[in-house]
Amino acid sequence: MTSPSPAATAEAGPVGRSPGQLMWRRFRRDRSGVVSAYVVAFFFTVAIAAPVISKLYGKSPTTTYGLNEQGLLNEFGYPVAPNGGISGRFWFGIEPTLGRDVLTQLVFGIRTSLLIAVAATVLCVLTGVVVGVTAGYMGGRTDYFLGRFIDLLLAFPSQLSFIAFTPVVYSLFVSPEKETPTYLRVVTLILVLWVLGWMGLARLLRGQVLSLREREFIEAAKVTGASPWRIITKELLPNLWTPILVQSTLMLPSFVTIEAGLSFIGVGILEPTPDWGRMFANGAQYYESDITYIFFPGLAMIIFVVAFNLLGDSVRDAFDPRTAR
Repeated sequence: MTSPSPAATAEAGPVGRSPGQLMWRRFRRDRSGVVSAYVVAFFFTVAIAAPVISKLYGKSPTTTYGLNEQGLLNEFGYPVAPNGGISGRFWFGIEPTLGRDVLTQLVFGIRTSLLIAVAATVLCVLTGVVVGVTAGYMGGRTDYFLGRFIDLLLAFPSQLSFIAFTPVVYSLFVSPEKETPTYLRVVTLILVLWVLGWMGLARLLRGQVLSLREREFIEAAKVTGASPWRIITKELLPNLWTPILVQSTLMLPSFVTIEAGLSFIGVGILEPTPDWGRMFANGAQYYESDITYIFFPGLAMIIFVVAFNLLGDSVRDAFDPRTAR
């Protein structure tokens, strides 16, 4: 065998890696991040495939098996079988009082909560990017008025605002004596989470852009005659992916818990629509006599939130190795 000539080696040059390849390589080395990504992907797969899972499993989240069949519930409305009625037929048991299947309720509840949280997160990220980058890049009066508007919205107590504004939005479309349709409740929750959730990202990006716009590469782009749109899309946004992704991974599980909390107190999704928060509300009534019903949705919520937060940390470390632990 003959070794390659020096000229051929010099012509080929060293094999480099793009920033995306380096990020992906660092992320794959983080075991907690990889495991968290698989866990998060599993939850989203379950949410998307909920109707398929229900069909294959042979159960419906709204069918009251305990009321339709004798021998599943006792005279007090609790499952006759031990551990909340867990069996080969009902893998996660059945709900007290009504006897609905817990597994299909949880699967469709995850679907409902993730739909609302993902839609609200996308809207918040888009709004935060537009407002934050505009305020930071334009400066002057634009930055002043947008900054004061952000401060005004941040002054509202978040949890109390969610509870107070949600029924108000319902009343704008449906009179109090009529029942609010489920689709309107979903849209309202998305809108309320969006209106009250984008300000933190906008303020963070504003500060990042204020720092970046004084850098040499931005000044060089202005000297060459680049338009503001090109400077923002080609020079600024590529340097903002890290805070955007990290904030997104923190925002989505936060919206899941907020939506569950609103449903828990009765201003979110109501019966009979399956929802993660509604399962907590129902489980709070039964836990003293049947803790199994609330065990599975509670465990699933803890796993999801922890996995998503760990995924956010891993993505941050992969994009910026200086922050790695």
